[in-house]
Amino acid sequence: MSSSKQMSLLLMTVLSSLLYLSVSSFEYEIGANEGWVVPPANDTRIYNDWASENRFQVDDTIRFKYRKDSVMEVSVEDYKKCNSSHPNFFSNTGNTVYHLNHSGYFYFMSGVSGHCERGQRMIIKVISSDQETNSGGEKSSASPSAAVLSSGVFKTLLSQLAMSYVASYVFY
Repeated sequence: MSSSKQMSLLLMTVLSSLLYLSVSSFEYEIGANEGWVVPPANDTRIYNDWASENRFQVDDTIRFKYRKDSVMEVSVEDYKKCNSSHPNFFSNTGNTVYHLNHSGYFYFMSGVSGHCERGQRMIIKVISSDQETNSGGEKSSASPSAAVLSSGVFKTLLSQLAMSYVASYVFY
């Protein structure tokens, strides 16, 4: 095989191998289509239920989309009392991205008077990337984003195999 063909094969192998690099963080959107709003009276746990179904890791981000409202990250004490007077973080831009920069619990609530009391609040538990099991010792279930990543990895592997096959046919 000529050196230019070998170099081309090596370059193609290296470039296609870069497809294996995985995303180390995800962005989650709060409230899906409705956004960050006061929940219906019969569903005041909607945000906490959603948060408990997801697995948040350090360096993930969460996006709050809202109109004529705000979002605050507060202490556990302020969260329990719906006290908005001393937030650790406050935003009222309508499109807030919050970076989950450490493991532990994050407490969010609306800063608009009465909204927290009506259920517009949420607790997010963030695990470190090396924390793979929950307190029961079982593997935690993957989030929907992780499922998308897994299917992306599968597609990457298939395309890697196809490119290797084509390269071996063309260059040998």
